[in-house]
Amino acid sequence: MTKFNYISGIKYMKLLVIVLVFFSCNLAYTQSENIDNLKYVDLQIGGVAPFLEPTKTRMHLPNSMVRIYPDRKDYKDDQIKSFPLTTRKHRSDPLFCLLPVSGNVPENSVPISAWDQELEIAHPYYYSTWLEDFNITLEFSPGEKTGFYRFNYGNKEIKKLFLKKLNGGDWQLNEDGSLVGIESFEGMKAYAYGVFDVKGDFAKVKTGKNTNNSWITWNNTELKQVNFKYGISFISIEQAKNNLEKEMPNWDFEKVKNNAKDKWSNVLNQIEVEGGTEAHRRSFYTALYRSYERMINITEEGKYYSNYDKKIHKGEQNFYADDWVWDTFLALHPLRYILQPDMESDMMASYVRMYQQSGWMPQFPQIHGDVPPMNGFHSTIMILDAYRKGIKNFDINVAYEAMKKNALDGTMVPWRLGAASPLDKLALKLGYFPALHPGEKETEPLVDSFEKRQAVAVTLAQSYDDWALAQLAKDLGKVQDYEYFSKTAKNYKNLYWKEKGFFMPKDAAGNWIDIDPKFDGGMGGRDYYDENNGWTYLWSVQQDVLGLQKLMGGRDAFETRLDQMFREDLGRSVYALNARFPDFTGIVGQFSMGNEPSFHIPYLYNLTKSPWKAQKKIRTLLNTWFKDNIFGIPGDEDGGGMSAFVVFSSMGFYPITPGIPVYTIGSPLFSKIKINLPNGKAFTINAPNCNEKNKYIQKASLNGKTLDGPWFTHEDLVNGGTLELEMGSHPNKAWGASEENIPQIFKTSN
Repeated sequence: MTKFNYISGIKYMKLLVIVLVFFSCNLAYTQSENIDNLKYVDLQIGGVAPFLEPTKTRMHLPNSMVRIYPDRKDYKDDQIKSFPLTTRKHRSDPLFCLLPVSGNVPENSVPISAWDQELEIAHPYYYSTWLEDFNITLEFSPGEKTGFYRFNYGNKEIKKLFLKKLNGGDWQLNEDGSLVGIESFEGMKAYAYGVFDVKGDFAKVKTGKNTNNSWITWNNTELKQVNFKYGISFISIEQAKNNLEKEMPNWDFEKVKNNAKDKWSNVLNQIEVEGGTEAHRRSFYTALYRSYERMINITEEGKYYSNYDKKIHKGEQNFYADDWVWDTFLALHPLRYILQPDMESDMMASYVRMYQQSGWMPQFPQIHGDVPPMNGFHSTIMILDAYRKGIKNFDINVAYEAMKKNALDGTMVPWRLGAASPLDKLALKLGYFPALHPGEKETEPLVDSFEKRQAVAVTLAQSYDDWALAQLAKDLGKVQDYEYFSKTAKNYKNLYWKEKGFFMPKDAAGNWIDIDPKFDGGMGGRDYYDENNGWTYLWSVQQDVLGLQKLMGGRDAFETRLDQMFREDLGRSVYALNARFPDFTGIVGQFSMGNEPSFHIPYLYNLTKSPWKAQKKIRTLLNTWFKDNIFGIPGDEDGGGMSAFVVFSSMGFYPITPGIPVYTIGSPLFSKIKINLPNGKAFTINAPNCNEKNKYIQKASLNGKTLDGPWFTHEDLVNGGTLELEMGSHPNKAWGASEENIPQIFKTSN
């Protein structure tokens, strides 16, 4: 080598080293900036329920129309019946079910297969499981209104696809090899259009005069894989085909998978956390994922079918359905007011259009129409909360008209829809929903024989609903309505029996009905309460907490009662309690973490002299009842209703009173939480010394200004800024203790 070449070689090597160092540093920077919160999501958390409904191993895109899960009882059930093309509501009711099989399976049978928990892969964007009985590995990845299945065969036998009988419709294989299906439910239809990459033979098996099930057979024993992609529609088969061709024009499974992964990463990375344990991150991000299950957008290429008026609508805002307001107004909708305000505007507009199309503001709007579970008109609270938090791309005047109609003309009888009954009119006159004495025969035909009157729960619900109506009337300048509904909002006081210290039932003559509020009222306490006992409903006045404090004898008495609730003995065996109150789960004393009416209760300490007790209780409840395992949800998750509570509480704040745009502070699980807001700003919570022991707030500041109490506003949040929390292992009992720190809106909103 010449001297020139040698020197040139040295210079080249030095340059190469510099380039490599520069590249590696930039790669490291890029990787550190490439957040991947999706890896923490565990779809099996809560897969076994204590008593009621487990969470589903569900794959879908955020708020999308196609949602699938393996049809099995729960995670411990070792057999899978089938896989749907979608489900029409979050918990159940699969549509267009199928199951790949192989071998000599009788076509007059309904196949089922074992599966192996350790071989299942489940992510929001991708699913795979091994069907043990047929040696088939099934894969799935979702689109918005489409899905992609892949069947991988591990044997050299005949391959088949079982197509389950459709309600009110049938499967059909067209000459071009496309598969279509129509399924009827609740007075409307769903349509499916799918295609295979390998053509098969189609057969229908009949039982008597009725078509039972259908089969597709591939006789090629060397066949190793069949791909199947499809579109779903609530408009027509042609629209289902359009949905498929628009979303999945090619046979690229990995592209579909990666697109779904990117969409989930975008929403999950909207909240960034530092610190905390791996377990906390898994519980937190899984809860955030579950908060995107519903409502779902059923608009298809600018149009949608509404079963509320049985018409196809064009050129309107996106139309959303599948909601249970009783479960979701407390935390799920408030979470979206922060993260997805434009989507919430479309959801509120959907509620308004449902009213215009059907005549009533819905409470549990499903795809097929409103359904009547639970009690109250809590969409009234939801809409007030949305409006006060800047969600205004909907007709608020029509919304108000609907809310007022519900309040004055609708029935409050639980699990019923429609016009007011004589019992409702009597309740309006009395100022409370009258109850029956134990053993007394029901006189109102509208009352359900199982759900009963729920007289105390209904009165408390009506009071909160009417408070929200009064507040919106005030905001809209409707003075007479404001004055009227402000009075009826105080009806909760009519059922507070001071000597007993509980909200208790009264009969139509105004006489108290002396019951044990812990246990009486039949199954679920439904004669007087609903799913929970009198201890839970004692605190169901979050719209007027200071008024409740006065009823109890003041701030100190209020705090003492809170303490007592978390310590009060059941008064009987857990077995006896569970038999009477199966929804009353996640028990601490007389507190039930497993049901929505309890969510705000631990935060009520922030209106006492001891906000530090809220910090203690929240940490205890999260660490006790929301573990990152299959038992990690203490009650019915309700399609994001409970998960949103976990998201808020893990971040360290909570909307204690929907309708009042103020958040109260608890105790964050993480040392830093950054919420990337849709407006391009960010709200950050810094708690640098926060850990498992340091859960108590020593002092706080918001954007550099000292915060003397555990409160900040929605405006503070969406404007962006930084909340600084200094944490310690023991409470600062003076911080936030002064009554002066309670926001003025809590003192003047009533």
